[in-house]
Amino acid sequence: MIFHESTIRVRYGDTDKMGYVYYGNYPLYYEVGRTDLMRDIGMSYRQLEESGFMLPVHNLEVNYHHPAFYDDLLTVKTYLKDLPTARICFHYEVYNEAGLLLNSGKTELVFVDARTMRPVRPPVFFLDLVRKYF
Repeated sequence: MIFHESTIRVRYGDTDKMGYVYYGNYPLYYEVGRTDLMRDIGMSYRQLEESGFMLPVHNLEVNYHHPAFYDDLLTVKTYLKDLPTARICFHYEVYNEAGLLLNSGKTELVFVDARTMRPVRPPVFFLDLVRKYF
């Protein structure tokens, strides 16, 4: 399993009229966690794309437990629990500073050839980076 923690400070523009973090911003927080995890294992999204691979989102799941508010410092915990196949699934938990679980979810992405946009197996160089964590 691969695990990474990212921190995000809630900006005023992230909130809605009620003062809560707008529900549509959580997938953006997930993206921060996902890209940070990828960079942490040694492969940025940019490097993957420059190598001819794309990772479009196939499925998104978001679960709201408690609200976050302006200026909260959030911790996004991102997990890669399984070796990727043609698909890769990231799991997320978002906590506030008190350690309360605010949000959880997952994204399932698909490796595709950037030229054909057809699903493919993950590149060997990516699997080599990931395997050492399992």
